[in-house]
Amino acid sequence: MDNKFFKNKTLMITGGTGSFGSTVLKHFLNSELKEIRIFSRDEKKQDDMRHELQAKHPDLAEKVRFYIGDVRNMRSVEDAVSGVDYIFHAAALKQVPSCEFFPMEAVRTNIEGTDNVLHAAVAAGVERIVCLSTDKAAYPINAMGISKAMMEKVIGANARVAAGKTTICCTRYGNVMCSRGSVIPLFIDQIRAGNPITVTDPEMTRFLMNLDEAVALVMFAFEHGEPGDLFVQKSDACTIGVLAEAVQQLFGNTGVRIIGTRHGEKLYETLMTNEECMRSVDMGNYYRVLPDARDLNYDKFFVKGQVRTMATEAYTSHNTNRLDVEGTVKKLLTTDYVKEMLKTAGENK
Repeated sequence: MDNKFFKNKTLMITGGTGSFGSTVLKHFLNSELKEIRIFSRDEKKQDDMRHELQAKHPDLAEKVRFYIGDVRNMRSVEDAVSGVDYIFHAAALKQVPSCEFFPMEAVRTNIEGTDNVLHAAVAAGVERIVCLSTDKAAYPINAMGISKAMMEKVIGANARVAAGKTTICCTRYGNVMCSRGSVIPLFIDQIRAGNPITVTDPEMTRFLMNLDEAVALVMFAFEHGEPGDLFVQKSDACTIGVLAEAVQQLFGNTGVRIIGTRHGEKLYETLMTNEECMRSVDMGNYYRVLPDARDLNYDKFFVKGQVRTMATEAYTSHNTNRLDVEGTVKKLLTTDYVKEMLKTAGENK
């Protein structure tokens, strides 16, 4: 990323104390950004992050400012975005079972919260916003995915209105390995406790992406995005059975217990729907899905003969590059969390 984008600029990260925000800080602490704002509602996580910064980067800690607030609360968002140039919008409810039981909470954070962030940002003159979505938003079957799909619609609507003032675009990615609430840390904890690891369905497939790749995708969208664009990374995938075997190859075999699919889970995930594949552009490691630029006068498009509205196949974790156990082990070793856990395990022997 060219530093010209960041010199003397202010970046705000909503949900900034999460796994994504922590990784962004690692990448951008030494950049020429004037200020990085961490916006979140958890004062404990903010305090932990503040102390870690002061301990590890005392000369740079002053660059990071912490704002307690909630994307559901418009006033707190408005206060935080004043003077901000760029926003990475990562605040969300992400856990599928939680959203199944409390769907209105997902609505308030993922849909209404996003609308608050975008309206406040446009009013404050923010230049560029990249929003983070999920593969579960494509053909959604669960409350979390449905709320994220609606979030993407909110992003598209705001992007049209704000075009020429604020550039709003979106990224969509699959499972981020070792992020908070993901399955790999759970597997490792179960193995370290001497218990069998719990597998939902061994044939279930999931995309695999590490946190650095998630940040790289957001940065690609930041640099190349036009209003309403959606960016997807070409990602590897594996079955949950292969993932379990790979984790046990690294940390020890304590057996496997099949527990069945959880509330709202799919057999496989989709990063681009058939319809989106029709309007996607291959950009090397990424796909750019162009917004549907039609207005409400459909007749002129029909007269022009736009009939094909669907590709033959969606881009899913079933038909992408499928990793075997060896490939999955290599992928796991790209994460700082797994490397740290292996180091800890070695020291405790």
